[in-house]
Amino acid sequence: MDATNAFYSIGWNGLFSIFVTLGLIAVSWFLLREVRWEQWFRHPQSPRARVLQLIVAVIVGHLLARFVLDYWSWTESLKWLFRS
Repeated sequence: MDATNAFYSIGWNGLFSIFVTLGLIAVSWFLLREVRWEQWFRHPQSPRARVLQLIVAVIVGHLLARFVLDYWSWTESLKWLFRS
């Protein structure tokens, strides 16, 4: 593999990671809408409450994305185990 192909592959891996992370943040935001925020906030629709919900969605989405991307990497490295 020459340098051009290596950089091309790194670029696609980076783009894939961005899409996975942003997608899982969006899924987390969608799922966190089901949480009953009235138990934690007096005004769950206030800007402060929404910002905290967004921060929680980013944290949860990032953790999920990190797991998915790590798992992807681990399964990719398994191919070297079975090569002779």
